[in-house]
Formats: sequence, structure tokens, C-alpha cells
Amino acid sequence: MRIRTSRFILPRLALSPIGLALVLAAATPCRADFGSDIVDYFVNWFPRVTKIQSEQPHWITPLVTVTPRLEEEVRYDQLWQANPHGVATDNFGAGKGLELIPFQNTEIILGVPAWIAHNGHIRHGSDIPKDDWADETFLVKYRLLSANEENGNYILTAFMGFSAPTGNRGNSSGHALFTPTIAGGKGFGDFDVQTTVGITFPNGGEDRLGWPLAWNTAFQYRICKYFWPEFETNYTWFSKGERTGQSQLFLTPGLLIGRIPIHERVGVTIGAGYQVAVTHHPTYNNAVILSARIPF
Repeated sequence: MRIRTSRFILPRLALSPIGLALVLAAATPCRADFGSDIVDYFVNWFPRVTKIQSEQPHWITPLVTVTPRLEEEVRYDQLWQANPHGVATDNFGAGKGLELIPFQNTEIILGVPAWIAHNGHIRHGSDIPKDDWADETFLVKYRLLSANEENGNYILTAFMGFSAPTGNRGNSSGHALFTPTIAGGKGFGDFDVQTTVGITFPNGGEDRLGWPLAWNTAFQYRICKYFWPEFETNYTWFSKGERTGQSQLFLTPGLLIGRIPIHERVGVTIGAGYQVAVTHHPTYNNAVILSARIPF
């Protein structure tokens, strides 16, 4: 006698209480492992960050130049800019924010939109910028090469910056901006040089925004462990756009103090500098810069 097996037995078994129990029993270890991996990821966050940072130099982040090092900190900057024609701009925040190291060799910066206040000579008209928010910014770093002070004292990192046009008219570029950058640094005892070269591509409005190429370099020297006097050069060359062929150079002497320990991993770093234009027709004439960071 031949036993006939229905093709509907397996689906019926899967939908039965017994079949459902078997499926859940098989899936439970996977689900438990997944949940355990997530918990382990956050529990081991700070030990992982400590190891990642131990593989790179321990310089301090400059005032203007974006460091090639990977950092974890909360940062707030304040700028007072003196512009042409007696106009002044106060920049609250400068687009800084939260910096995190989520994975090996990787950092993400979640910027907080700056608040821009316009002061000085009073102008009139519908196109005059109003006090309001600037654009949202993001930055991703990927460390390509690095060695701490005992093994070469150098670093090489690639960046990808992104700006979303979320700001108010007059304080926004009006278009998304993409900024690929290469950054590097080399230390010689207590002296170090950090430099970045990047170009910004807008997704529109090139006749106005162009493709500005920025080259920033910071020269630093550490004194008595916590004091970092520095001198920066901040150069921009404009291709395409309204300022095609023009360039500007700012010189920025400054002083940073840190990292001063507060509790366990948490510290504080403060700094100040004065930026002055040394070329004709800059976007602004000079600026006072203050910076406060809480590394953790």
C-alpha cells in the first residue's frame, strides 16, 4: 500500500502552533546573539575608542584647520567677523557639534547649524540677510594611515563633507555642497604640522558659488603639556563662479589650552585666535575666534 503525502502538509505544519514554536525556537538564539552584539557594541564603546586613538598622534585640534586625527568631543565655536563696508557678522556655533568614533578608523561629525547675526552698518532692502540659522553640516573621516608618537608620529585621513541648504535666505548657500578633502600631519617632538586640502562642489548654482579650493595648515608647538601656541594659514582659490580666478589668504595666530582632565575620560579644551586677511578683496577682513571643546 503506497502512502500519499500532500503538498500542503509543510505549509500547514508551519502555520500550526507546533510549527510556529519550532521556528521561534530556531530563531531565538539568532535574536539573542543580535541583541547581545548591540549591547556589547555600546558597552565596549569607550575601550574601543581608546584603542583607536592610541594608534594616532595626540596633538590638539587647531582653531580653523580640521584635524586629520579622530576625535570624540562636543565642540562650540564663536566668531566675530569684520566684513567690508562696515558690516559685521557674529557666528554662533560655526557649524560645530558632536564628534563620534563609531568604528575603527572612522569619525562622524554631526554639525549644529550656526546662528548668524548681522551687525554694523545698517543696510536696507529686501535682499539684506536677516538674523537666522545657517545650513546643516556633516563630515565623515576615514583614517588611512597613522602612527603614534612612539612609532612615527604621523597621520593621513580622507574626509567627505556635506552641507544641506536648510538655512534661512541670506545665511544659506541655497544648494547642497559636497567637499572631498585629504588631510595629513607629521610631528617632530613637541612640534607638529597639520594640513588639509579640499574642494567644494555644489549641486547647482555654480555660476554664483563656483568650486572653491581650500588649503589650511596649522603649525603647533606644545609647552608645559597643556599649552599649544599655533599659527595657521587659511588659503582659498576660487574657480568658476562670481570670483573666478581670485584667491584669499588669512593668517591666524592663536593659543589652545588642553586637554585638561575633569573626570575619567572627560576633559576640557579652550582656545582663541585672531584671523586677518593679507590679500585683496577677501570675503571678510578679520575675525576673532573662540573655541570650547569637551573631549570624552
